[in-house]
Amino acid sequence: MLIIPAIDLIDGKCVRLQQGDYRKKTVYSADPVQVAKGFAKAGAELLHIVDLDGARLGSPQNLDVIKEIVQAVPIAIEFGGGLRDLAAVEAAFAAGVTRVVLGTAVLAEPDWFLEAIARYGDRVVVGIDAREGRVAVAGWQETTNVMALDLVLRMKELGIKEIIYTDIARDGMLKGPNLEALKQLGQAQAKIVASGGTASLADIENLRQLSPYGVYAVIIGKALYTNQIDLAEAIRLARS
Repeated sequence: MLIIPAIDLIDGKCVRLQQGDYRKKTVYSADPVQVAKGFAKAGAELLHIVDLDGARLGSPQNLDVIKEIVQAVPIAIEFGGGLRDLAAVEAAFAAGVTRVVLGTAVLAEPDWFLEAIARYGDRVVVGIDAREGRVAVAGWQETTNVMALDLVLRMKELGIKEIIYTDIARDGMLKGPNLEALKQLGQAQAKIVASGGTASLADIENLRQLSPYGVYAVIIGKALYTNQIDLAEAIRLARS
């Protein structure tokens, strides 16, 4: 299993939210570049970075920070948040990210989204954020009637091979991942990255048992910042 540490950005600072609520924000570092360096030193192969300002406002707001992180660490970076047109995607790649995570845009399947898939292929990953099984959009501020599994199936038809699935109710709560929801997504036979709730090495071991359902990686955020999970130790466990 691949362990992916997360960095969420607001106003250029490294923060975490509870259940996607911008009113429940904790700032963990004013220097996300140093945070990224620490994750790289611990052995991370990939960083997951979200521009929360971008997710809320509809266009990337922290690309200058992204550029600094890209220059500072020798590992791959996936980036999402506010990528809602092809120009924004191109700007993210120009900043040096390895791949982009697209969210809200996929519901409408606009021409630019299809063009991004055609142009960048596997460098485009779709992030599906769900509240009680239903897809949430606009920085998690709105919940749609679209079921997460249905959207995963639709994305597979369009050629998307990898999905980042975030259970909003678990995000930032340190109560463990939603294993049942992840099992249900296994029906789509897609590559799944689990996100939200992972708080212990036991949680990582539980996720490893879901490999038959397509779960091959996990994004860890708050548990790293609160020292409930040691990143180097988690990576050793995942590789064993």
